[in-house]
Amino acid sequence: MTEFIPPGTRYVDLPSPFPMKRGGALDGARMAYETWGTLDADHGNAVLILTGLSPNAHAAANAGNPEPGWWEAMLGPGKPIDTDRWFVVCVNALGSCKGSTGPASTHPATGHPYGLDFPALSVEDGAVAAAHVVASLGIERLACVIGNSMGGMVALALLAARPGIARSHINISGAARALPFSIAIRSLQRESIRLDPAWNEGRYDDAHYPESGMRMARKLGVITYRSALEWDGRFGRVRLDSDRVEDEPFGLEFEVESYLEAHARRFVRQFDPNSYMYLSRSMDWFDLGEHCTTRCGNHDSDVRGALAAIAGAGLGQALSIGVHTDILFPLQQQEEIAEGLRAGGCDADFLPLPSPQGHDAFLVDIERFGPAVGGFLARLGPPAQLDG
Repeated sequence: MTEFIPPGTRYVDLPSPFPMKRGGALDGARMAYETWGTLDADHGNAVLILTGLSPNAHAAANAGNPEPGWWEAMLGPGKPIDTDRWFVVCVNALGSCKGSTGPASTHPATGHPYGLDFPALSVEDGAVAAAHVVASLGIERLACVIGNSMGGMVALALLAARPGIARSHINISGAARALPFSIAIRSLQRESIRLDPAWNEGRYDDAHYPESGMRMARKLGVITYRSALEWDGRFGRVRLDSDRVEDEPFGLEFEVESYLEAHARRFVRQFDPNSYMYLSRSMDWFDLGEHCTTRCGNHDSDVRGALAAIAGAGLGQALSIGVHTDILFPLQQQEEIAEGLRAGGCDADFLPLPSPQGHDAFLVDIERFGPAVGGFLARLGPPAQLDG
């Protein structure tokens, strides 16, 4: 098991023990993060970015690491998330293998990787851990929390767990709960890993590694991250050159198959399989409405009530962005977020974008997402104005 930590990563120690929502606790756990820009004297210009399942905290180049980050086109001086104005913090997810404590980290009691001894992980655990990073930087209230994909779930859980922690919110291709289709896909991804003999109940190493399971899991994921429209426009029915066709029955024949294979092979040794499964399952379990079962006096999930409660706790402005071609986090989920926040008194907008690039559009379609995110942030007033 290997952790993949970029240079320039900084750390915050979590309280020890750190209790987990579904039982168990972590000792000696930490969260990885990076920052850009300068924090104002009143700490009122802080923006928190919460990521999808696989990214690290290195969203863009900075003094600690000049290499381009996974959101390089969106974050920096004069860019949509303008670090000349905003102090930006990006947190690596709890449970990841890229700096924050996760199944690939060393268990302090054994000196070996946690593996399946890592406690059951929930989106809510990641939200509370992110809140500790914010507090450690002396930030009492964020100007904005931005969540992408899984990070959109974590952002909502954070706003529910820490009422008033942010004045505004941008939810990008996120959701307030997992839907059956996405649960089914992630279940198949986990099954692909579990059925690889090399997984060995989570006890693998670099020499005996569930590569086949991870390849299949990643291919399934990539298929759902993009849209059928893009697959068709990008590859059509183009076949491989005859000298590139594998000499085996039912081997690779089409360009799209070759693309998926190459993409998966680049990924499989860069992300820990156990971390992949823990984070995947945390999304399946997430249902923001659970936060409202006691607070709102209900016994069943009440997503709308939970979103309204977040707004009522002081969230002044929000933007929920989705993509028409997203099959993994479909558009109605982002609309649900905006409507629920609006019901609680938040000035919340829903923005459906016509990008052909599916769920991953926020990573690549900067021409559409940049103006939307940058425009929202540019309209935010100073703290006193936002609190008004």
